[in-house]
Order: sequence, then C-alpha cells, then structure tokens
Amino acid sequence: MANRIDTTMQRLKNAGKTALVPFVTVGFPDLDTSEALAQTILESGGDMLELGIPFSDPLADGPTIQMTSFRALENGANLRKSLEMLKRLRDKGVEAPLIFMGYYNPFLRYGIEKFLQASEDAGLDGIIIPDLPTEESAEFREACQIHGIHVIPLLAPTSPDSRIAEACKGAGGFIYCVSLTGVTGARQSLSSGLSDLVGRIRQHTELPVIVGFGISRYEHIQEIGQFADGAVVASALLDAIDKSPPEAVQDTARKFVRGLRGLNGESS
Repeated sequence: MANRIDTTMQRLKNAGKTALVPFVTVGFPDLDTSEALAQTILESGGDMLELGIPFSDPLADGPTIQMTSFRALENGANLRKSLEMLKRLRDKGVEAPLIFMGYYNPFLRYGIEKFLQASEDAGLDGIIIPDLPTEESAEFREACQIHGIHVIPLLAPTSPDSRIAEACKGAGGFIYCVSLTGVTGARQSLSSGLSDLVGRIRQHTELPVIVGFGISRYEHIQEIGQFADGAVVASALLDAIDKSPPEAVQDTARKFVRGLRGLNGESS
C-alpha cells in the first residue's frame, strides 16, 4: 500500500494546492476532545494532521505547546493512548495522512519494534522526532522503512548544506523546514530568508518541502505556497482552542481551519 503522505502530496501538487497540516496535542484539552478535534480539523480543510505526543520536556516547543503537553499529561495522555486514538480515527474512516510528532524517549521506553509494529497496525504514515539527530537516526529510519512509516527530518535556518544533504538522504514523505531559529509559537510575520532556505533544501531532494514554526494565518500560507509545498499550523490553532469555551471548541477549530483556507471570511 502506498504511503498516504506520498499520494496526498502528489494529488495536491497536481491540483496546484498548498498542503495545510494542522497540529493537535493528543490529550488536549482532554483525550476525548482531542480525538474529536482531529476529525473536525480534517473535515474543515486539513490535508494531513500532526498528532503531538505529550512529553515532559518538549525542547523544540514554545509556551503554547509546552502548556498543551503539560495539560495532556495531567489528563493521562501517553504514547499508548496516542496509538489507541490513532487506531480509532482509522476505524472511524479517517483516510488523511496522520503523523506523530514526538520525542525519542517515549518511543525507546515503549520498545522501538513494538512501537513501530503498533503504529503500522494503527495506520501511522510518518513520524517527526526533533531530538533524534540525523547522525544517530540510521537504525531507526531503517526500522521505520520496514513498517512503511516515513521519517521526516527537521531542517532549520542554521543547517549547513552538508547537514541538509545528509538529512535528505534518509528522509521520506517530506522535509520539514523550520522557518526560524527558535522554538514553536505563533508569529505575526514570516522570517526573512525563508524562501532561500527552501531553495537550498530543494538542491538536495525531490521530496516536498513543508514549512512550520510561527505560521498563524491565511496570508502566511499564501506566501509560503509561492515557494514551498505546504505549511504546518500548530500554536496559533492551539491558542484559539485554549481560549474557546469548552462547548465551542469544535466550532472554534472548524472556523480557524476554514480561515486558514480563506473560507467564510475567516483569515486568522
């Protein structure tokens, strides 16, 4: 079976569309609501979905995702429950690509082979691990390939060409281009030089390049679509959810994602 990331990105490329990749933290604002949010977000215009695995020390994440991860852990979210949620989403008919974003320690503690087999069985398409350096990832990448799961590397403005080349060699699905030097969090404007970084990455791979960190509005996605293949939106969406009354969370997420698509006059 072809990986859903590959087929989705090819379909969007053929249609001339920029991929929209929202992010939800598993267990935020609670376990049941995060699962319902995943469905709502995909039904509202998300092309793929990142499922954040809550972790006590999320080193790449800014205040918003740190907060959601802390609250998710308080709610009892963990890797096992994330896998169970993934499986339920597939059982409910979700066909969009689903990607885990998490830190290496929970996967290692769970058992790498056990985790990857459970992930394949549940329907995982890709995985992003910010604290797994390219130099130490070969064994994990090879194991993922056996299970049909893409390992998606993160590349930042500080990445030299040699590191970009090495990361692209073992990549699958797409390259995650970090738009800025720093942690996650909504920003008002995109970093200068972002298109140059994407251009440098494209010299080393034919995989799609998707930009994340700091993206918060429709205008950002329109700008990114001029030089990259997609955009990840995380903190801005989670901020909106956090500020929403509990009874309005799904509607808030729906309007926010539609706004990122420029629908219904919602642009932020």
